[in-house]
Amino acid sequence: MQGVSDVMSTKMNRQASMLILSMFVISLFCGLPQALAAKGFKVGIVDPQSVIEKFKAGKRALATLKEHATVRQKLLASDEEELKTLQEEIQNGKGLSEKDKQTKQGLFQRKLQEYQKRGQDFQQELSQKQRDMVTEYMGKIEKATKAVADRHGFSLVIDKGSNATLKIVLYSRKGLDITNEVVKEFDKKFP
Repeated sequence: MQGVSDVMSTKMNRQASMLILSMFVISLFCGLPQALAAKGFKVGIVDPQSVIEKFKAGKRALATLKEHATVRQKLLASDEEELKTLQEEIQNGKGLSEKDKQTKQGLFQRKLQEYQKRGQDFQQELSQKQRDMVTEYMGKIEKATKAVADRHGFSLVIDKGSNATLKIVLYSRKGLDITNEVVKEFDKKFP
């Protein structure tokens, strides 16, 4: 259960950080003097998740990650079938001596532990690959976003957030979302 509390703690810390960032951004906007706004302080919004899902290299990366997960799921399904077969042999037990039955039960317990460990290892491996991919692509998204922001004179570009993390932008006027342009820039910079 320690792992679950670590995950919950990490999510709570992330949500708290996002809330603090949101409050900072809101206070920034509330405290902007009219002179700064008049000088052309422009704000843009980008949805990094959409960028990853829409650009060509991102689609390939997501497909590779999905394929990796599918292969691991097939391995686990094979192990699960082996466990079911072994369990049925133990339960039916017809013609098995007590010693053979105990041997099969020991084998079942060992295989079950291996299955559980493999499942945990696969989950950790997949989570690490996902984190690595997000880290790599967030750096690239930042570069593409900067290029778009510089081209259009944006002073600030805010991560839109999502329902899975924390929705940072609750409302934005049409035209502030530059996600599609960032996708195009990303495809140019990172084919």
